[in-house]
Amino acid sequence: MKRGSVDGPFLIAVSALVFVGLLIFTSAALGLLARDGATFTNVAVSQLLLGLVLGSIAMAILSRIDYRLLRPYTPYFFFFALGLTLLTFVPGIGLSLKGASRWILLGPVSFQPEEILKLASVLFLAAIYATKFKEVPTIRGGIVPMLLVGGSGAAILLAQPNTAGALILCGALAVMLFAAGGRLSHLIILALLAAGAIGAAAYAYPHVRERLVTYLDHSADPQGSGYQIQQSLIAIGSGGLTGRGFGQSIEKFSYLPEPIGDSIFAVAGEEFGFVGSVLLVSLFLIFCVLGLRIAARASDPFGGLIVVGLVTIIVGQSFFNIASALGLVPLIGVPLIFVSHGGTALALSLAEVGVLLSVSRRMKS
Repeated sequence: MKRGSVDGPFLIAVSALVFVGLLIFTSAALGLLARDGATFTNVAVSQLLLGLVLGSIAMAILSRIDYRLLRPYTPYFFFFALGLTLLTFVPGIGLSLKGASRWILLGPVSFQPEEILKLASVLFLAAIYATKFKEVPTIRGGIVPMLLVGGSGAAILLAQPNTAGALILCGALAVMLFAAGGRLSHLIILALLAAGAIGAAAYAYPHVRERLVTYLDHSADPQGSGYQIQQSLIAIGSGGLTGRGFGQSIEKFSYLPEPIGDSIFAVAGEEFGFVGSVLLVSLFLIFCVLGLRIAARASDPFGGLIVVGLVTIIVGQSFFNIASALGLVPLIGVPLIFVSHGGTALALSLAEVGVLLSVSRRMKS
């Protein structure tokens, strides 16, 4: 099939998200000036240089590579990603923060291999399902590969502990199973297993149990576990209809924990109000719809399933971040893609977009 041009509307939606994300991030990062000017400089350089520049280069390169050439290498990439994630437990290589071993430290650069693991898992499961597409409705061809791929990755993430990462990974792979033709009964089995895993995590990890309790009653511990959600709701509520204005957030300076991370949507809500928040959510919805349109018109099941998995991860994480800031779901510590701090996370997200654009070049007319 002759290579065509990338999907223009999808690329425009991505560009809009990146631009708006950098705008919100820049304003949120200004809150660090009151705490530590050096930190502001570090995160700004990381987001712009490592995230935007290197990510854009990776997106441009991957968009021009035929995604079908990746298919034979997906098992190797997956096992490489598993090994890389296991390195988070190795002293001197893994970096532990706040009781979690989720980072790898390479000189001045630290990153979470979780994002690489998610990408590798999506590619590997897409290759498996595409190879035996007619067997997906069976337990052996559908649910077993999903449990093997998702289970092995989730086990490592839960050990870090990273309950949120494990849920996002398995959720995206479950959506891929459904898109590939998996049975509803299989999805119910997976949902029951997920519920059991959440219960086990709440029993094993006090911070998971604490977040569930806080979700059920935001005011239970307003100066402790409920502080973040209380301040988040105050920030969003004070934004009103149109917001305080760009850079005018008060909460980001002294009150909001993680104003450039978990709480960044609250900063956006305070500065841009209800109207700005709706526009941001709308951009993600447009990204989702246009992405799924690419999946529906993909030239083969492998490409279509890749798009479904990656779109689910990007949009799913983002909506969980927004919903947690609004108190609609428990705080699970996932980033707002294209917006939250993390140079490597932004670079990898743009690399994933590059793969989606590669699929779009070869869509059916």
